[in-house]
This record gives sequence, C-alpha cells and structure tokens, in this order.
Amino acid sequence: MRVVDLIRRKRDSGELTREEIQELIAAYTRGDFPDYQMSAWLMAVVLRGMSRAEIAALTAAMLHSGQVLDFSDLPAHKVDKHSTGGVGDKTSLVIAPIAAAGGLLVPMISGRGLGHSGGTLDKLESIAGFNVNLSLDEFRRVLSVCGCALIGQTAEIAPADKKIYALRDVTGTVESPALICASIMSKKLAEGIDALVLDVKTGSGAFMKTVEDAAHLAELMVETGREMGKKVVALLTDMSQPLGRTAGNAMEVAESLDVLSGGGPADLRELCLELSGWMFFLGEREKSVAAGKQLAAKLIASGAAREKFREVVRLQGGDVRMVDDPRKLPCARQSVDVVSPCGGFVAAIQCEQLGTACVVLGGGREKKEDAIDPAVGIEFHKRAGDGVVRGEPLCTLHYNANARLAEARALAETAYRIEPQPPEDLPKLVQRVIGA
Repeated sequence: MRVVDLIRRKRDSGELTREEIQELIAAYTRGDFPDYQMSAWLMAVVLRGMSRAEIAALTAAMLHSGQVLDFSDLPAHKVDKHSTGGVGDKTSLVIAPIAAAGGLLVPMISGRGLGHSGGTLDKLESIAGFNVNLSLDEFRRVLSVCGCALIGQTAEIAPADKKIYALRDVTGTVESPALICASIMSKKLAEGIDALVLDVKTGSGAFMKTVEDAAHLAELMVETGREMGKKVVALLTDMSQPLGRTAGNAMEVAESLDVLSGGGPADLRELCLELSGWMFFLGEREKSVAAGKQLAAKLIASGAAREKFREVVRLQGGDVRMVDDPRKLPCARQSVDVVSPCGGFVAAIQCEQLGTACVVLGGGREKKEDAIDPAVGIEFHKRAGDGVVRGEPLCTLHYNANARLAEARALAETAYRIEPQPPEDLPKLVQRVIGA
C-alpha cells in the first residue's frame, strides 16, 4: 500500500476498501508514515466525505488499534456521555459525579481541546495534581472504588484516535462528520460501556453549524453505536452562544463546582439534569427520563454529587483543597472588559469567535506542542436577547500575557451583534432527541 495513492483516491472522491482503511490506520499508528501525509488524507476526507461503509471501517480500525476494555465483572450498568464540544461546555465535570452518585459506573475517556472548543482533560488538569494519564489497572481501581474515572486515551485505548485527534486540532480538519463520528465512537466503544448519551451541539459555536448537519452526525453515531450492540441516544443542543457563564479551564471547574453545590447558571444546570436523566434511564436506574432528572436534582441537593467529584479528584491525585475552596484554583492576574458600543439588545453571538479568543489568550492550543494556561478565560455577562446600554460589559477577558490581548479583544468585540429590537426567536436549549 502506498499512502499517496490513498490520498489521491480520496482527493478525487474515490472510496477506500475496509482493508485499505485498516492498513492506513494501523500503519500511521505504528509511525510508518509522517504526519504530513495523514494530514493530507484527513483534509481530503473533510473535503470529499466518506461513505457509511468507510465510516464504519474507520471507526472499527481506530477502535481495534488498541484494547477494548471489559468491565463485565463490575455489576452496575456502565454508561457514559459525550459532547461534540463547544464554548463553555463543562457538563462532563458535573454529570460524571452525578451519575456515579446515583449508582451507575461512568468510565469516561475524554479528549483535550479541539479547535475553539475546550477539552475535559485540560479542565481537569487545572486542578493541581489531577492525573488524567492513569494506567488501565488504575483506571479500573478508581472506577470500582467511586463509580467514575476520567482519563485520556492511554497507549492501549484507541491509540490511533489519540494521534489523529491531536493532528486534526492543528490542521483545520476538525469539521468532518465522518472523522468526528469515528473519533468519538472509537473512544467510547473502547470503554466497555452498556449505554451512551451523546450531546451533539449545533449553532455558531459548534462544529456542526446547522441543525441538519448536527442531526446527520447524531444519526451516524447512534447507528454506529447500535450496530455495536450499545444503547445510544443523541440530544441536539444549542451552541449559538456559550454554555454557562465562563470559558477557560480553571474557571469552568469553578463553575461546575457551583452547579454541584446547587447553584450555577440556569442553562448549564438544566442541560446537566437533562443529560443525567437520560443516563439514569438508559442505565436502567430509573424508568423514565423525568424520574432520572429528579434523581439527579436530589443528588445535587443532598451534596452527594459534589462529594463524589471530591472523591474522584482525591483518587486521581488531585488537590481536594481546590474542590473545597475553588478560589484556590489558578486565577489570571489581569482582566479587561469588552463593552457594548451602543444600547439595544444582544441579537446574536458569534460563539466560535469567543472560543477562539479564549485559545488566543492561552486557554487552548494552536500547535500540538503548545502549553495551556489554566488560569485564563472569558467571563460572559450578556446572553442573546438581553438588553444592554452603551459601555456595559458584554464579557470580561481574564489574561496573564499582553502579547495577543489585542487580537483576543478584537475577536470578542466583534462576536456580539447589538440591535435596537430584541430577537424574535431564541433557540431551545434541547432541540431534538435522536434514537429515543
């Protein structure tokens, strides 16, 4: 097999066989050909797409590039949740401890920031000492002790996806339904789960900008999971504006702790309860989604969910003092407000620009080797539909270095559209459920 031939065929809209895809992924995982050739093939996929058969072959090749875990000896139902990502999406930090406190097992294998979207692993690592690189034996131990464990791919778990994921982030090859489906489902199917709840984002801050594109991706993933014998549903949720009040790793951990303490912004709290309700329903812990949501609310009110988060932080080496007092989390030294240029109403938000501004401040990566500053981020003051007066803060940038502040500020300033009249329609937080 010559890799250049496969690049050319995909470039010209040709279809690869299952065997060719298997060998391509195996060879890249072994390091038999360089990043630039894989980057070219990935770009060809973004531009030309893949057939259902190719997507199935790619998912299987990435899944079987490593070990598929088996937790059948642990009696509780194994259920996970995955989001396609967006700005301020920190639901995993809330949902995993809720589900574990409610009696499910949550073996969560997550990723790092991708493009303008933050990553669960980067958020967790803002807690001093938190180890997302557990061995499989340690992963099993933490899961069996407290009911949830949150790690990244190890050398044994979907190693092909780990290499390709990092490459896509910095080569403009994120926004492909085929690649997103294969990446997510190879990781999730490797976890040994019984059921999966997918949160597929749509809107200006999502990788899938339209409801139609998001529904297509959701259908691909639901179909892929069910073909593997798993219970899967997908919720299409709004990402036309940031979720919650913050974006930035340490700031999002603090906001998650606020929700686990019974507070937090209404939209984040609502979505966490909805996703938790589906997890409890698919995991056969409750007989309806509504009952699952009620259970989730009770676990927050009793303090059991927050205590579960503290337990997993302790077991994975994190400093629990940062859980007990979020003010101990990393905090940026400087801040600047981005203010409204005129009075009126927030008619629309270019959410992706705000995510990119967070990356520019140091909260994400533009190159594979970039280091993340856990303290930086953005605090959001105004949502779509809110009234504003001239000079009122729309958001606040929290930063440590001046080098690219002007660039981040310009992105944030142009992200908000202010109109004299309020917008007529605002999208629902949960727009559709696929596979219910």
